[in-house]
Amino acid sequence: MKGIVYKSTGSWYTVKTESGEFLECRIKGKFRMKGIKSTNPIAVGDYVDYDLDETADVTTGVITNIRDRKNYIVRKSVNLSKQLHIIASNIDRLFILVTINNPVTTTSFIDRLLVTAEAYGIEAVLVFNKVDTFDEATLDEQLFLQHVYTEIGYQCLRVSAAEGKGLDKLKDLMRDKVSMFTGHSGVGKSTLVNALEPSLNLKTKQISDQHQQGQHTTTFAEMFDLSFGARIIDTPGIRGFGIVEMEKQEIGDYFPEFFALKDKCKFNNCLHKEEPHCAIKEALDNDEIFWSRYKSYTQILEGDEEHYRSDIYADGRNQEE
Repeated sequence: MKGIVYKSTGSWYTVKTESGEFLECRIKGKFRMKGIKSTNPIAVGDYVDYDLDETADVTTGVITNIRDRKNYIVRKSVNLSKQLHIIASNIDRLFILVTINNPVTTTSFIDRLLVTAEAYGIEAVLVFNKVDTFDEATLDEQLFLQHVYTEIGYQCLRVSAAEGKGLDKLKDLMRDKVSMFTGHSGVGKSTLVNALEPSLNLKTKQISDQHQQGQHTTTFAEMFDLSFGARIIDTPGIRGFGIVEMEKQEIGDYFPEFFALKDKCKFNNCLHKEEPHCAIKEALDNDEIFWSRYKSYTQILEGDEEHYRSDIYADGRNQEE
């Protein structure tokens, strides 16, 4: 029997069956022996095969096979640096929620998510949230960021979950798609999902005044069916995002504005650092490439992982302890 994984709590998986019912399933032990260097061999969004297990009082399932994934979003595991954590799979659109100062979303964080989306063939859209709270300086900063990413070719939306601004356009982009919302803790993912679909009533929390960071509310990724013909994967807030599974030579290919110029570099294996006659460095000097993007590229190239170990999963465990 076939189904789609809608929620994973680490040991149990909620699977939506072909008949539209939800079934709690566990995993066969052999999955863990297949050499998958992942903390979670099954992710939300996976298409799976399962058998019914009717030996217990309540009918449950046993997942026997994971079908091939179209794509997935992956990050480094918090505690196990050589392992991966698959956040979600089979995604049509990745919506990156960005806030200017409440909390601050850095261009480095945005660019890491965009590079990962490019690498796995997922269309990314930037969603600037909380626009109702902007003063003049914040508005200028937001419009400049929007200019940067629009010039590169990314679609940008301006929304206010609190006031309902921009939601119709967001719904149009989500319709008939599997969308994933991601961003720092506190950018308003759950509030935005509630604004799109009030009946879900997801938990939300206020920004911490002390640290200007969000308090986590979503512990596990979970998929929801929405009334306007869309599916959304809500994810835990992320503080840092480490790039994985990329060779240095290919990182530049996932910056579209770099990729468009790379054939003009003198050397085929140009890393756009110290090499002579580098088209990317020349474009940078001519203000044809944004410095923030080049800085993000060099940070990724040099393995500066922006404290990816300090994130929401660790926070959750510490609070529970």
